[in-house]
Amino acid sequence: MKFRSALTLGAIALLLTACTGTPSGVEPVTGFDAERYQGRWYEIFRLDHRFERGLTNVTADYRILDDGRVEVINRGFDPRKCEWRDVEGTARFLEDPGTASLAVSFFFGISGGYHVIALDHEDYGYSMVSGPTRGYLWILAREPRLDADIVERLIEQAAALDFPTEELIRVDHGEQDC
Repeated sequence: MKFRSALTLGAIALLLTACTGTPSGVEPVTGFDAERYQGRWYEIFRLDHRFERGLTNVTADYRILDDGRVEVINRGFDPRKCEWRDVEGTARFLEDPGTASLAVSFFFGISGGYHVIALDHEDYGYSMVSGPTRGYLWILAREPRLDADIVERLIEQAAALDFPTEELIRVDHGEQDC
């Protein structure tokens, strides 16, 4: 019985750890500066998921906490219900803070990978973020719009890494009409 419990706990730990890893062949950005990354980011493109399905005007706000973790507030508008939805969580660096690889938790005990895989190192004006698998991808920018040349370059980079870029959806940042 003890062996079975230990095996079950080990499997759960392995599963949770696997949820924070990077997809094979995908490397997080190094030389990362969390101070410069904090603040508001606008979701420009994303692979669709149930937790964001149908949302427009999606933003993510990051703030470094005193203990080194990062506060995360994701917000989006649901035009079907004519209401804003938001979720708060925290993130912790998986390695040193100079490597843009974090575990984000929105619900107690459940963490997901957040890996910055492309970054405007000069101005921190845009980034591309992967989750733990190639089924999670976001293109973010400091403004609700991003130059088409930059978007094209990021999508090409994601395609070269075998992300399903044909499934990316553009996030609307227009008026919230109800």
